[in-house]
Amino acid sequence: MKQAFANKNTVSQELKESVLHLLKQLIATPSFSGGENGTAELIGDFFRSRDISFSRAGNNILAQNKYYDPLKPVILLNSHHDTVKPNPAYTRNPFEATQEDGKIFGLGSNDAGGALVSLIAVFVHFYPQENMLYNLVLAATAEEENSGPNGIESVLGEIGPVDFAIVGEPTQMHLAIAEKGLLVLDCTSTGKAGHAAREEGINAIYKALQDIEWFHSFKFPEESELLGPVKMSVTMIQAGSQHNVVPADCRFTVDIRVNELYTHEEILDIAGRNVGCEIKPRSLRMRSSSIAADHPIVEAGKKIGRKCYGSPTTSDQALIPCPSLKIGPGDSARSHSADEFIYVSEIGEGIDLYTQMLEQVMIPQN
Repeated sequence: MKQAFANKNTVSQELKESVLHLLKQLIATPSFSGGENGTAELIGDFFRSRDISFSRAGNNILAQNKYYDPLKPVILLNSHHDTVKPNPAYTRNPFEATQEDGKIFGLGSNDAGGALVSLIAVFVHFYPQENMLYNLVLAATAEEENSGPNGIESVLGEIGPVDFAIVGEPTQMHLAIAEKGLLVLDCTSTGKAGHAAREEGINAIYKALQDIEWFHSFKFPEESELLGPVKMSVTMIQAGSQHNVVPADCRFTVDIRVNELYTHEEILDIAGRNVGCEIKPRSLRMRSSSIAADHPIVEAGKKIGRKCYGSPTTSDQALIPCPSLKIGPGDSARSHSADEFIYVSEIGEGIDLYTQMLEQVMIPQN
């Protein structure tokens, strides 16, 4: 049995073609964050067609391997089926899944449809196997793009303890072993209204400029080998009601990408001691995440030529409370771009590499 299973490390061409068809169906079905009912139905139908049991919680689809053993550790395979709204620069119909020159075009094809259907193929491949060292749980989740409360976070209790997770996002199938966290600050500088023609009032914009300059120029001393420095960017500003009134308040937003060397609380403390504006964090949920460079799944990736790096972008990895590896077919540079696409060959390679990595970890090698 073990030897026979060890030889089944190639996903069938039929399964690969079926998930490509699923990807095209997903593209053709609008699934903006919070409105993923249609794509959840498609994923459920795919599992039904293969007699695979699953559960649905909101717009999240969960499935376990056939011989799930509560005494064994769990590997979570996670990716999302929601999308952002299409970029205004699209020249194609974002919901028309066209295949040309080896590419599949359409909204969500690269982020993260390719990774999602690749993980689904791998899950289906391993689903009926016995005597694995781990259980597999597949989670096709909602609300990743807006970090909403009804996505992966809402089903972690149902999934239960997880030994480690593979998070499917476009990384060109290289190993993102660390990911920056996200901290968004809403800041308010307060002055005093007055007439612009007279020496009246305290201009809140001028007060805000001092704090904005601090956010622009301050350098956190601790830099990560994988993730580099903490990066702060002022991305939004609002002030004033009319041209002749000195504004009494100025509001601005700061996007902070946090490396693993600082907690969100430490960032807030440092900022609070250096600026005069009122600071309100939107959330403390999106933490930096990582997995040890010598973790078995990382070592498995290295053995088949994958490279390790730190990712500057944020994903559901930030909400999964266990070691996690971000890896998937596609290129992050294409995410959220106009005329988004993924190569068919990237999906095929992704399926094969996921399978080879999991084979090394889950299957007894004797």
